[in-house]
Amino acid sequence: MLSFTGLMIAASEPMLADDGEGGKYLKEEYAALGFDDYGWVALAMAILLAVMVWKKVPSLLAGGLDAKIEEIKSQLEDAKALRAEAEALRDEYAAKMAGAQKDAEAMMQNAKAEADALLAKAESDSEKMVERRQRMAEEKIAAAERDALDAVRKRAVDAAAVASRSLIAQKHDSKADSKLADEVISQL
Repeated sequence: MLSFTGLMIAASEPMLADDGEGGKYLKEEYAALGFDDYGWVALAMAILLAVMVWKKVPSLLAGGLDAKIEEIKSQLEDAKALRAEAEALRDEYAAKMAGAQKDAEAMMQNAKAEADALLAKAESDSEKMVERRQRMAEEKIAAAERDALDAVRKRAVDAAAVASRSLIAQKHDSKADSKLADEVISQL
């Protein structure tokens, strides 16, 4: 019984081949059952492809590719949903930022109005305080004037009393005193 290798060796034909550098070398080509090297490779490839088709490898590959395509489509859909969600969040935060900016402007206007009101109140209070202090100063001046007038009057009274004593002492004697005492008694 001949083996496949033995069959191929028996069918070999020696031939000269060019080595590419100007030289020749002995090349043996094997041919068996009417196939040369390339024929056997083509036959092996055809058998391999037939086995692959018989075992449904292309459908397995296609199924794997289809699954991968579906996975990629799913990831793309998730990415689209995430992008839409991110855009919605961006729009929401942009609206919040605009609202916050409007609130800040309103707060600034309120603060300015309050500052103006406080300034006006401070001016009014300071005017009232100046008027009150002026009134108090005028009252103190008036009191000082009254005290000065009272002091002048008291001195005038004291001076008049001293002058009247000296005049009475000079012009009245004991006779005039007894006459004055009798008049006072009679009126009672």
